[in-house]
Amino acid sequence: MADSYLVEPDVKFVKQLKAMGGDTLKKCYQCATCSVVCPISPEERPFPRKEMIAAQWGLKDKLVGNMDVWLCHQCNDCSTYCPRGARPGDVLNAVRGMSITEYAWPSWLGRIVQDWRFFWLLLAIPVAFFLVLLGATGYLKIPDGEIEFAKFFPTLLVDIVFVPLATLWLPVTFGIGLSRFISAIHKNAVAEGKAKRKDVNVPDFLKSLVCTVPTVLGHSKFSQCTANKDRYVPHLLVFYSFIGLFVVTNAFFVALYILQVPGPYAQWNPFKILANVSAIALLVGVIMMIRNRIGNKDNASKTSYFDWYLLLLVLGLVLTGGLSELTRLAHLTTVAYPIYFAHLVFVFCLFAYLPYSKLAHLVYRTVAMAYSRYAGREPCE
Repeated sequence: MADSYLVEPDVKFVKQLKAMGGDTLKKCYQCATCSVVCPISPEERPFPRKEMIAAQWGLKDKLVGNMDVWLCHQCNDCSTYCPRGARPGDVLNAVRGMSITEYAWPSWLGRIVQDWRFFWLLLAIPVAFFLVLLGATGYLKIPDGEIEFAKFFPTLLVDIVFVPLATLWLPVTFGIGLSRFISAIHKNAVAEGKAKRKDVNVPDFLKSLVCTVPTVLGHSKFSQCTANKDRYVPHLLVFYSFIGLFVVTNAFFVALYILQVPGPYAQWNPFKILANVSAIALLVGVIMMIRNRIGNKDNASKTSYFDWYLLLLVLGLVLTGGLSELTRLAHLTTVAYPIYFAHLVFVFCLFAYLPYSKLAHLVYRTVAMAYSRYAGREPCE
């Protein structure tokens, strides 16, 4: 006798999916074109066809804890070839956004970050905080003399703000979210017979995670796109730009606090060169992403606020960072310090809201890809 499944449609969930950018999901008539043309969909239980019908029926439990939703890289080949314009890539992107909110901690902050009505509030929070901090410490003024950002916003104050964000806030929020996420996808895997153990074998999962790292570093899944190959290069640029800037930030931290060598550093300093190259690559990458979104050939994708939030945040981050350096070199005192202040605001937003933004895809997708290998759906290459 075939297994039965009690269908309990969640109409609210369907409305939320449509508001998040999956407004075309009702156009799907289950022709399976999307699963056939997807270059990375597995032969066993391929996506996104089954996810589309689950979305139409509002089967939230079949989607938010679904590993396959995260194996999709939204190359949008499926949406390009869809005969009905159902845009499966956008629907799965909306599901991923809702999954992030589902597992986020605190959950209310996840909802706020993904709501366009609170965009200016998210910016206003660090602005107000920095103004109070500078006012209370007596630094709320434009310093005289040679431009040194440490005279305006002391390095110690910067580190007091950002070091806890990086070393406490991000690990805790991501840790709680990922713990909930892994628990959910493992529960679904057990229910579907993909996993035998009731609990995750941590050593085996970590081995799968290590095996997944080369795939992430090479962005090899993106490179398999056919109709939308132009998505590969900008994603690679942005990914390695952030890695470069991460290396530079840590190198300057060591230089300041261990080697006792304060900035500003010479333009020919190797790490300064890496910082500038990474910033330029990041700017090029995000502009290419915006161009692809605006160009949107064949109407393969519709850019939602979930997408634009991250694009605008990264664009503001790299522009204010670059302009801070250029105006300092040009000795434009009254312009350099306000731009640097704006840059710190964007950096704060990046760190504080990262677990709830689309940039969290990198972490959640990596974990899902690792679990896919752990469950035996993909071999370790």
